[in-house]
Amino acid sequence: MSYKAPLKDMLFDIKHLANIDQVAQIPGFEDAGFETAQAVLEECARFNEGVLSPLNWEGDKNPSSLKDGVVTTTPGFKEAFRQYVEGGWQGLQHPTDFGGQGLPKTIGAACGEMLNSANMSFALCPLLSDGAIEALLTAGSDDLKAVYLEKLVSGQWTGTMNLTEPQAGSDLAMVRSRAEPQPDGTYKVFGTKIFITYGEHDMAENIVHLVLARVSGAPEGVKGISLFVVPKFMVNQDGSLGARNDVHCVSIEHKLGIKASPTAVLQYGDHGGAVGYIVGEENRGLEYMFIMMNAARFAVGMQGVAIAERAYQKAVTFAKDRVQSRPVDGSIQASAPIIHHPDVKRMLMTMRAYTEGCRAMASVAAAAYDATHHHPDADVRQQNQAFYEFMVPLVKGYSTEMSQEVTSLGVQVHGGMGFIEETGAAQYYRDARILTIYEGTTAIQANDLVGRKTARDGGQTAKAIAQQIEATETRLLKQGSADALAVAKRLKAARLAFVDVVEFVAGNVKARPNAVFAGSVPYLMLAGNLVAGWQMARSLLVAQEQLEKSVMGVDAAFMQAKITTARFYADHLLTKAPGMRDSIVEGADCVTALALEAF
Repeated sequence: MSYKAPLKDMLFDIKHLANIDQVAQIPGFEDAGFETAQAVLEECARFNEGVLSPLNWEGDKNPSSLKDGVVTTTPGFKEAFRQYVEGGWQGLQHPTDFGGQGLPKTIGAACGEMLNSANMSFALCPLLSDGAIEALLTAGSDDLKAVYLEKLVSGQWTGTMNLTEPQAGSDLAMVRSRAEPQPDGTYKVFGTKIFITYGEHDMAENIVHLVLARVSGAPEGVKGISLFVVPKFMVNQDGSLGARNDVHCVSIEHKLGIKASPTAVLQYGDHGGAVGYIVGEENRGLEYMFIMMNAARFAVGMQGVAIAERAYQKAVTFAKDRVQSRPVDGSIQASAPIIHHPDVKRMLMTMRAYTEGCRAMASVAAAAYDATHHHPDADVRQQNQAFYEFMVPLVKGYSTEMSQEVTSLGVQVHGGMGFIEETGAAQYYRDARILTIYEGTTAIQANDLVGRKTARDGGQTAKAIAQQIEATETRLLKQGSADALAVAKRLKAARLAFVDVVEFVAGNVKARPNAVFAGSVPYLMLAGNLVAGWQMARSLLVAQEQLEKSVMGVDAAFMQAKITTARFYADHLLTKAPGMRDSIVEGADCVTALALEAF
């Protein structure tokens, strides 16, 4: 099935929820209003629908391969990447100073969703480059920026993150790769890195690895980690490529999904040491790497939305075509397409509501990022930073967990045919499975939400968000329609459940840490559910206003569908929140009560 970008929904979010015209009032974004957003998204849709989407299944059938240290990507990927680079898509939201287009994240997030819906395996390459660019922009020296940024922003070179090692996993305190200082100011890097996405490939002429390693004599633990740029090929003073550096791919993983994306094991220093260049100061590497991590975590959340959208489109198409059984209401006296059956409609509506809710949540978070980094008013920057940082674990954690359910429902809608690879539904299910794992598992996102985002400020940021949600409830009550009143009721119950959990977390994290962290993932899921539901409630208000005022050019069918989807979200998904509150606040101790010997 071909992918069709959901432009109407994306542009609705960008215009009415993320308020792109308000973003365009920020200095530097004056030309990035709604008209620009629409033009960019339409062009992005053409590229992804026409070039990348047709390669998606091919990549699953014919993954990247390794022979004699050389990785060859799926047929068609190299040419598609050339077109991606020539279109300027890599530099979409990066600074014009280094050849980028300087567009806001509010637009870039939607483009990222399309890229991942069309071909998630392909999209991982530019995703990692984006993170490397962010890290160098923030912490790189002027010399490093001069050598690497323009080529990374253009897409002529690509970037990677090198964190994990065989013994370390997510525990970066266990990193053992080492860096030895050299008289010329460079370092020799030695060690093994695993799970390196696009650590070796044939789509770009150079690969810029950002590598965590310990300088000789550094403190133990995370305080002794430094960050280094280690290029695949050395760069001459005139910018041309020189000799091959001492970093080599020794294997690539055979994976459940995202098969076309080469996940490499990289060996550094087997032939005298790989030349590396320090990023920032020694022993501050983890701090710098988290710049990449936070950029990647938001992007992975968008991957969750993207794969959910692709699975939803596939399921809807199948449900309209698959004829089986008579409708239970007798409306058709013969076998009918399965979309007439109530449970199939329930599954499709669940997929749709989850996807639209998470898309809206991410769009609003992206706008907060833009204000955080570019707004001239310091107070506005601070408020948006607190909001955005609270959103990151929700966008990453909730949206990716959501994608597991949505892609699974996609298989279920297909019935037995969903279990057959040739239909394509299974690929989305398999591809989605990594999303809750890489760039920090859901539990790691939840630990961040509990520790840094809730307990640290006594729950003040969380409660401030709850106050904004309460204001939306007031608007719903004032609007007064049956749908608005029903959504207000569900939203209030979910908000009160959320506030109870915030108070539980903030009040017990020191005295009862095991109980609080036992409920950390349910807390994240409750918070994500609430915030996505809040955005759906805001969507309902916009849609009803558009219909009531008979706004010129309004798509009445789209707006009515938005109202129905928001109502479905409230009645079927937000209703989970009070039960989640009970499991966290009243059932947390049960998690740790069972003796370890009993397992």
